[in-house]
Amino acid sequence: MTAPVVIIGAGPAGTTAALLLARRGIRSIVLERREKPLFHPAAHVINARTLEIWNEYGPELAKSIAAMSPPHETVNLISWYGGLADGAIGSIDLLSDPDRKAIVESQSPFMVSHIGQHILMPVLWDAIEAEPLIDFRRGVNVRSVDPAVDGVRVTVGGDSSEIQAQYVLACDGANSPTRDAAGISLSGPVLANMGSAFFTSTTLFPDDARPLLSWIYTPELCGVLIAHAENRYILMTAYLHPDQEIARNGKQFWAETLPKVLNGHNFELESTGTWVMTSQTADSFRRGRLLLLGDAAHRFPHTGGFGLNSGVQDAHNIAWKLDAVLSGAASDSLLDTYDTERRPVVEKFAKQSVDNHFRMDAIGKKVGITNVMLAKATTAMGRAPLNKIPGRFIAPIAATATRKQMSRSRRLNPQFAGSAGLRQQIADAIPLQVEHFVSTGLQFGYLYAGSLIAQDASSTPAEDVVDYVPTTYPGARLPHAVLSVDGTRVDAHDALDPNRLTLLTFAGDEWAPVVSTLAAGGPGVVTVSADAPTGTERRQLIDLYEVGEVGAVLVRPDGHVAWRTAGSASDAGASLTGFLNTKWAPYFAAVS
Repeated sequence: MTAPVVIIGAGPAGTTAALLLARRGIRSIVLERREKPLFHPAAHVINARTLEIWNEYGPELAKSIAAMSPPHETVNLISWYGGLADGAIGSIDLLSDPDRKAIVESQSPFMVSHIGQHILMPVLWDAIEAEPLIDFRRGVNVRSVDPAVDGVRVTVGGDSSEIQAQYVLACDGANSPTRDAAGISLSGPVLANMGSAFFTSTTLFPDDARPLLSWIYTPELCGVLIAHAENRYILMTAYLHPDQEIARNGKQFWAETLPKVLNGHNFELESTGTWVMTSQTADSFRRGRLLLLGDAAHRFPHTGGFGLNSGVQDAHNIAWKLDAVLSGAASDSLLDTYDTERRPVVEKFAKQSVDNHFRMDAIGKKVGITNVMLAKATTAMGRAPLNKIPGRFIAPIAATATRKQMSRSRRLNPQFAGSAGLRQQIADAIPLQVEHFVSTGLQFGYLYAGSLIAQDASSTPAEDVVDYVPTTYPGARLPHAVLSVDGTRVDAHDALDPNRLTLLTFAGDEWAPVVSTLAAGGPGVVTVSADAPTGTERRQLIDLYEVGEVGAVLVRPDGHVAWRTAGSASDAGASLTGFLNTKWAPYFAAVS
């Protein structure tokens, strides 16, 4: 059996990679060890950029996924509690600023959505099963990935059958066996061990007052409660040692703990799990013909919602490059730019996630429970001499230490002397957490840099986590706009060529001769001439694209700007040719 690409793992990164390759006519075999998607939730934040990427494969897919998200006005509250019965100490209302909401709505056809990964994955699995160019195989264990002549040999299953591929994408998760077998190490700290319970409760919150996230501080448990569809919730808390009951016998632990935390509300426990919160990045995203995507390449804390989304972006970055290499248009060295471009973005997301995690200490320190303390205790538990003590002895000590720390939260109980003042201190600290939950600036504003991106004389756009300022600065995502092309209204991203560079301009007649002189053997450039805007739209679009009425923006197949000019074709045409010859020719055939 042969295929151009074998994808190991059918999570968000693997399924997206398969779909984007199929869009470009490239066959793939997707190998997934599970027979069905994991029902225990993982990620739940689907940002607008991710939906835009799925929209590139098929608008019906993106729209069907977006439609699964609850109405935004029902998932707008982030709240902090002592005990749930005592009422919220304070909240962040994500819809409190209607002006910001209107701006965000103008920046993409999609809005950030809240969809549990346990209900997302069946949709993505259905999509890859329905795609003729994808051979999706469930219940398959990969035994080895080995170099072969002009490719890679993947050995699978008990019968050791082999699949020959030109490239392998390792999308097999945070504990990726493929990455480990390739000898690629991870660098970065372990922050905490986490346990979680997935359960249903029909009475916990009124339907019209159910926070998306509830941060809870009680003597029984300190953690976060995430609301999912159909009155389902996942509750997460930290622990210190793998022999503690939460890790060793999760069902028993949660059966005893949930009634205390939920204050007598009904519940049905569906599943439990454990995971390790880290901020780690693979030392290399590539080893020969093996490329790492998603959690196999990078792990983030859950504080920020970047994990799933960054894996989808990985797939978006590599898909068009694999197409160029497999079609013979580009050399294998083009794939080196995947690491060059994605790593700085991943590191930025990792830093923000870690910052969010420790910024929560502005609240926790009021109670005397901080993530800094948790990280130190977790590190100590994993090192000598504590890691030399048998689990049956050290686990009870870890559990006692955990209970002692959590007991400090009893001061939040309204019956406790001084609780009102303490609760007010926490309420005053809550607004400092906005960057944790609103990151539009990072979702849309990340920049690629490197050999495929032009240098620009203007200043690099200022970075802002919360607010996104659209720009065509090289490396940026092309700003969203609806253009008129040959009299038809079209989203700017829908006008981009999936395989070639797109020169977007309002002066197509002037730029067409420049493009026609570019050699056919180069990366390929197609001109999209938008009709000259009129009325109020004129100034809006000219300001948005930052190249005036006669300039042009060169956009890559993944929607990121490669080059731009405010000059006319006669003045800047040679600059375009020079950029392609200097930056792109090392990977592609000569441009002119």
